[in-house]
Amino acid sequence: MPTLRALLASSEFILAPGVFEMMSARIADRMGFKALYMTGYGVSLSHLGLADAGLVTYRDMVDRARTIASGISKPLIADADTGFGGLINIRETVRGYEAAGVQAIQLEDQEMPKKCGHTPNRRVVPLKDMLRRIEVALDARRSTECLIIARTDARTAHGLDEAIARGKAFAKAGADIVFVESPESEEEFRKVGAELGGAAWLLANMVPTGRSPVVSQKKLAEYGFSIAIYPSAGMSAACAALEGAYSHLLAQGSTEQSPVPAWDMNRMHELSGFADVWAFEKKYPEV
Repeated sequence: MPTLRALLASSEFILAPGVFEMMSARIADRMGFKALYMTGYGVSLSHLGLADAGLVTYRDMVDRARTIASGISKPLIADADTGFGGLINIRETVRGYEAAGVQAIQLEDQEMPKKCGHTPNRRVVPLKDMLRRIEVALDARRSTECLIIARTDARTAHGLDEAIARGKAFAKAGADIVFVESPESEEEFRKVGAELGGAAWLLANMVPTGRSPVVSQKKLAEYGFSIAIYPSAGMSAACAALEGAYSHLLAQGSTEQSPVPAWDMNRMHELSGFADVWAFEKKYPEV
C-alpha cells in the first residue's frame, strides 16, 4: 500500500472519510478510499460523550489512533488538536502518533482549550507561537514519511487574508500540508488554492451544514487542493441511523419491519473477524 506521501507526490487526490472507532474504520478501509481521517470530534463524542472543546486528552487520542491504524490497511490522517499542551507536549504528541502508525498529524494554531473548527469563539495564538509548534513537530518526527499538517483557524475571527498569510508562513516553515479551516464560500476556497497552491499540499475540510460550503472533489482539485476530509460523513449518518432504529424499536416493541437499513449477523460476524476465530478453533480445538 503506498504511503500518504507517495500518493500525494503522484498528484493523486485524497478523499478521506472521517472514522472514529473500529466499525467505521474497517468499513471505510474496505472501500476505495486512499486514506482515512481520524476525527477528533468523532473520538471525543463516541469515546467520551464530550464536545470537541479541548476535553479529550492526548492519551485518549493516541490510544484510539493506535487501535485504528493497526486495524486498517490505508494511511491514517489524525487530528492532534493543538498538541495537547506546550512545546514539549507537541514533541511527545508527534512521537506518539508516529509510533502509533499515523501518517499525517494535524496541529492547529488555536489557543487552549481548542474548539471544533465549525463552532464560534475560537481564538488563535500569535503567528510566532504556531511557527514554533511547527518547528518542534518537524524536529520530533523520526521519518519524513510522517507528514505535518499545519491548520489555521484565523479565518473566522481575523478574516481570510490573515488566514492565507498564516498558511504561507506555515509552508515556509516546512509544514508538509497547509489547512485553512472554514472558508465561508466557494470563492474563498478558490482564493486559498490560488494563493497557497504549490507552497505545500492543501487540505480542505468538508463539513455539511458547517461554516463552509461543500465543494466537489473535482473543483477542489482544480483550485489546487490535494486532500479533502469529510469528518462527519460517517458519524452523522450513524447517529441518524441509530436514532431511527431505536425509535422504531421503542414504538413497535420489535425491530421487525424497521425502515432503517441494517446488516444481518453474517455481515457483522465477517466485519468483526469471526472467520479467523472459527478457523483457529478448528485448528486448535479445546480438549
